Amino acid sequence: MPAGHIPLPLKTWQGYALLRTVPKTWRAEELAKAVAYSKQLKLYPLSQASNPPPTRFVDLTDVVFDGLPHYDVRFFESLDRMVQIEPVQEKDKQMMNLLKYIGIEKGKPFRPDAETAGILASAVREARDWVDARTLVAPQVYFPGKRWFTPGEPASLKTGFTFDAGDYFATDTRASAYLIGFAAPKKMGAGTFYLFGSFDKEGGLLTGANHYRLNVPPNVPIRQFWALDVYDVATGAFIRESPRVSLCSFDESVQKNADGSVDIYLGPEAPTGKEANWIPTKAGGGYFLIFRLYGPEKPLFDKTWQLPDVKKVK
Repeated sequence: MPAGHIPLPLKTWQGYALLRTVPKTWRAEELAKAVAYSKQLKLYPLSQASNPPPTRFVDLTDVVFDGLPHYDVRFFESLDRMVQIEPVQEKDKQMMNLLKYIGIEKGKPFRPDAETAGILASAVREARDWVDARTLVAPQVYFPGKRWFTPGEPASLKTGFTFDAGDYFATDTRASAYLIGFAAPKKMGAGTFYLFGSFDKEGGLLTGANHYRLNVPPNVPIRQFWALDVYDVATGAFIRESPRVSLCSFDESVQKNADGSVDIYLGPEAPTGKEANWIPTKAGGGYFLIFRLYGPEKPLFDKTWQLPDVKKVK
């Protein structure tokens, strides 16, 4: 590596990077600054460093991009593409041997017959149901006596999300983590911390037809901002075509209570006069919540500040 650079080596041939610019507020002038800063980014081969080519930026704000996994034979077709393209790591070798039994092998075409394709599709749907139950129905609670949780066992989350827990490889925890997130942080709690919720205070699963209220207490222990996002259980993504999927402390239109707390309403219709504090949900399906804390601070970790449970309301 050349001197004066920060190397970020990959273990795979393909990769991607996520860079988030955090503005001070959501005011137009601050958002414009964030966009302008982002457009200073340049990406090019090191061999072209003396004369970098122009960087192309593509604005996908209003474009529907379906990057969801498909839980049928296409799941295995995608897996086969990775097997063919990427190098085999030490931890992959046992799985590579097992994959041969379903027709996935490096250097050979994957062509399951109709019967095999049906069996594989059934298997991956069953696996998805199992991971759903493990992650969203029987989670690891974060605050004692409350419903908010973190995905996976605490021990394996301390591995820097390598999921190498020393005397075992935490494949189940990895499955939970990637069901609800497509990228893992190096260390949970350094720059961000996420609280997940799939139950109301009484223990009922969150459903789109019901109405709920979440009271976010004042003095959220953050250096930057907090946000509450709603995700469709069926896809693990935002509720498609929803006019709003999140509320954020940067949003100055959100109404605050006299004590500085914020009431957020979830449901198919907004309560009268509370439209600015409402995240719409869709009847006919379930969802889960992620409460994101950016720049989290000590009261979150020693739990002197706690997020109350979501309450079902009429």
